[in-house]
Amino acid sequence: MFNCVIRRFNFRPKTDPYCQARYTFCPTGSAIPVMKEEDVIEVYRLQAPVWEFKYGDLLGHLFMAEVFDAQYNWILMYEYQVKDIHTGVELVVLPACVDYLMHKKGAMFNEMAQWVKYDNETGIYYETWTVQASPDKQSVIWFDSYECSKFILRTYQKLADLGAVFKKIQTNYTSIILFSGEPVYLGNETSIFGPLGNKTLAAAIRDFYNPFKPHQTVREFFVDLVKIIDRVILNHQFYFFYNLEYWFLPMKFPYVKIIYEEVPLPVGSKASFGV
Repeated sequence: MFNCVIRRFNFRPKTDPYCQARYTFCPTGSAIPVMKEEDVIEVYRLQAPVWEFKYGDLLGHLFMAEVFDAQYNWILMYEYQVKDIHTGVELVVLPACVDYLMHKKGAMFNEMAQWVKYDNETGIYYETWTVQASPDKQSVIWFDSYECSKFILRTYQKLADLGAVFKKIQTNYTSIILFSGEPVYLGNETSIFGPLGNKTLAAAIRDFYNPFKPHQTVREFFVDLVKIIDRVILNHQFYFFYNLEYWFLPMKFPYVKIIYEEVPLPVGSKASFGV
């Protein structure tokens, strides 16, 4: 049965100069320090509001200024995360709520830091959408998303596997799901956009994605929203990029759904580190 999962790579490719960070948050010096084994690091969960993408990390700076005035040995686990393709930095923050999760020893931190580096260098692409055949719980998942919350969930699981024992708190995540019939493979970048590519298909894909461009005026946003509704809902079309390949999604009812679901904090498979 057809199913696609995100592909891992051996290394992170050189940054395309076209990509520029809108909000820069790259630290100076080493991004991941090495802790002493006996160090104790407190881990907090900071959950971001959904409007963070619009206002950046303003409140995060205010919060972090207060935190780091008093404590210099905290590691913050952010509930809003961006895997930045140009800087390699993993975390940004704008907290709406703060929960104490756990504390851990320096040895666990150092091991987790190596895993974060591996995860960032081998999982190089961001994918917003999950694509399913229907809203049913047992529905076929054509493509699984690979976005901010998935990094958080993987990090929680890694911490648990290293022996972390979390406080009992509720964690919820927002996901966007597309509903489609079986996807149709279209080709890769070379076969579509290369010198001998399919110019008609290339133009159709570019035209489809044009209304999705960010940073618009209010008027432009609503004009483009009408175009998106026309193509995705009225004409049942969606061009999808996944694992360096292009697919056509024959969209079907209910087309798009935004869900907000609880995902319990994990239990690990290793002995506790005494946290």
